[in-house]
Amino acid sequence: MQRPPPEDFLLKETKPHLGGGKVSGDKLTSTYDLVEQMQYLYVRVVKAKELPAKDVTGSCDPYVEVKLGNYKGTTRHFEKKTNPEWNQVFAFSKDRLQASVLEVTVKDKDVVKDDFIGRVWFDLNEIPKRVPPDSPLAPQWYRLEDRKGDKVKGELMLAVWMGTQADEAFPEAWHSDAATVGGSDALANIRSKVYLSPKLWYLRVNVIEAQDLQPTDKGRYPEVFVKAILGNQALRTRTSHSRSINPMWNEDLMFVAAEQFEEPLILSVEDRVAPNKDEVLGRCAIPLQLVERRLDYKPVNTRWFNLERHIVVEGEKKKDTKFASRIHLRVCLEGGYHVLDESTHYSSDLRPTAKQLWKSGIGILEVGILNAQGLMPMKTKDGRGTTDAYCVAKYGQKWVRTRTIIDSFAPRWNEQYTWEVFDPCTVITIGVFDNCHLHGGDKAGGAKDLKIGKVRIRLSTLETDRVYTHSYPLLVLYPNGVKKMGEIHLAVRFTCSSLLNMMHMYSQPLLPKMHYIHPLTVTQLDSLRHQATQIVSMRLSRAEPPLRKEVVEYMLDVGSHMWSMRRSKANFFRIMAVLSGLIAVGRWFDQICNWKSPITTILIHILFIILVMYPELILPTIFLYLFLIGIWYYRWRPRHPPHMDTRLSHADSAHPDELDEEFDTFPTSRPNDIVRMRYDRLRSIAGRIQTVVGDLATQGERLQSLLSWRDPRATSLFVIFCLVAAIVLYVTPFQVVALLSGIYVLRHPRFRHKLPSVPLNFFRRLPARTDCML
Repeated sequence: MQRPPPEDFLLKETKPHLGGGKVSGDKLTSTYDLVEQMQYLYVRVVKAKELPAKDVTGSCDPYVEVKLGNYKGTTRHFEKKTNPEWNQVFAFSKDRLQASVLEVTVKDKDVVKDDFIGRVWFDLNEIPKRVPPDSPLAPQWYRLEDRKGDKVKGELMLAVWMGTQADEAFPEAWHSDAATVGGSDALANIRSKVYLSPKLWYLRVNVIEAQDLQPTDKGRYPEVFVKAILGNQALRTRTSHSRSINPMWNEDLMFVAAEQFEEPLILSVEDRVAPNKDEVLGRCAIPLQLVERRLDYKPVNTRWFNLERHIVVEGEKKKDTKFASRIHLRVCLEGGYHVLDESTHYSSDLRPTAKQLWKSGIGILEVGILNAQGLMPMKTKDGRGTTDAYCVAKYGQKWVRTRTIIDSFAPRWNEQYTWEVFDPCTVITIGVFDNCHLHGGDKAGGAKDLKIGKVRIRLSTLETDRVYTHSYPLLVLYPNGVKKMGEIHLAVRFTCSSLLNMMHMYSQPLLPKMHYIHPLTVTQLDSLRHQATQIVSMRLSRAEPPLRKEVVEYMLDVGSHMWSMRRSKANFFRIMAVLSGLIAVGRWFDQICNWKSPITTILIHILFIILVMYPELILPTIFLYLFLIGIWYYRWRPRHPPHMDTRLSHADSAHPDELDEEFDTFPTSRPNDIVRMRYDRLRSIAGRIQTVVGDLATQGERLQSLLSWRDPRATSLFVIFCLVAAIVLYVTPFQVVALLSGIYVLRHPRFRHKLPSVPLNFFRRLPARTDCML
């Protein structure tokens, strides 16, 4: 039996104070009820008017400084403007309030020293509270005062209130806990954001034939193929067997295309004139906006497309107007498939591309990302370790990114997000990352955001309408072993809108029907999944702020298909764990046959005789037994979601060299002697697998040789036995045969021999084709 993982790597159930304590039974009642409330002081600086001129030139370059204790936030400044408009929001965490007075100062930007224009004071005890869905607090005009408290020229429009993270102003506000981050680019990189994956389609290009090609060398048979390019994807057909100027292929090429279909499909017909030299015989570009979309497998109309060729005239490329070659194609965008950008084992979305084929939703998934504890330092700043953590959650086409908490090993996000659920057998992935772009977007020297860990939760393992609050270990595998990077605290609730629809989903195919009616090959699916992940990561990295390539690839498990000794061992032991039940039943039956427990054996005899006499009871007995087992195990049903298991993954027992091999690049970048050693190790493992496969083949060939007359004496004996058995079984009632066979199998050890049985001896003597192998 497998040892349990270390205590530190286990899931921990928690009881946080969710939704400000508004609990009704097991269901919470507020709209922002899966997170702990965080109180903030909000200051909205709207605009100013009639500001006095302070410069020698008689102009004013105003900005506003909002100060609360040691925290200070500033608006952008305007050049030579006495009636500026800012409309900026500042949020100060109540947990870190260090003063009882809020000071809002208007200043004039100057080269040497900024001039004081006026200020407004607020006593924190008199600031009103606002809780959504209350309407936003209306800003008011406040007359500016000088340092002595006397009224001066100029007014400032402000709104000041106490609220929570549920406030509409929260996502775009300047936060006091990010006061050290400067610049609009850096501020954009730390804010929370919701992203949508691009809508992906499979593009099927059926290349049928070409006509009237004009190769340069007329005296040879052309070796023609078609190359198709879409963005970064390039595929080619086989070389046509017809070897003429009217070649035929009838071959399908599959691509992944993303709306808005920015790039056309480019087809070129090429002739292999030499081993490393191809001559372009013609080219055409097809805009994808004009391509037909289909929802099922109804035939698509074929079309002829004219090929173009450019010739060099007086040093310039010009279109050959006398060129009349053309190509016959069937091109369509497939809406009936689901474009896989994740592994099917833990996919978050299984719907087809075409929205017309979507079924109605079955429920709502709500996730509260509360906090993290015990995070490891991910980088060094000013000589000390620091971490600037944020979370990313992905389910379906919707990605969410929390705000970045600056310089904290125990960040508190308390952000809540919602997804519509269309299939319960899907998985949400939540990852934690360290933000390495706090100094102005991509100017951080090509730094990559570092992974801290991720969690996967399968919705079908959750009870409906129950709030799960757990602390999940963040485990990351490194070349030197598995490491716990901290814990993330989540609150999860899956609400079902229609129990009948959800139960009906369990009878439906996992993927859209086109995957079964016209399936793609495993090689095609692997290639298309790689292209889909590249497109998704490229599109999301172009968003503002970007969801970076390394983050998207980690969330989508891009390298999971590569060879890993550790994963191979883990999968082998998973198979053994599945088979262990059958092995246990076999051992139990062997004990019954050997009368280890005479009372149990006698009871089995009685049960067997009853079932033989009344065969109509066999199936009801089996299903009743399974029902009783299920009811018995209900008491020990899992009460928490699944989580990353280091024992199951063999992450804690993997050899360092195996991990180094797993993290190696493809192709390898290791020295020759290490590669040679790993190759020899792989050969020895493959040798054992080869032996097992050979043994299986031998048993199969022995079965075939029963009637093949390869061994005439053995086949004669078997044929005679079959004839005698047919006569005996015909004249003997089936119940008598079954009864005698069962009693023979369950006979007492006194009537058994330690030597193999006659049928087994006969089977092992049958010929196989092993002696024909070189």
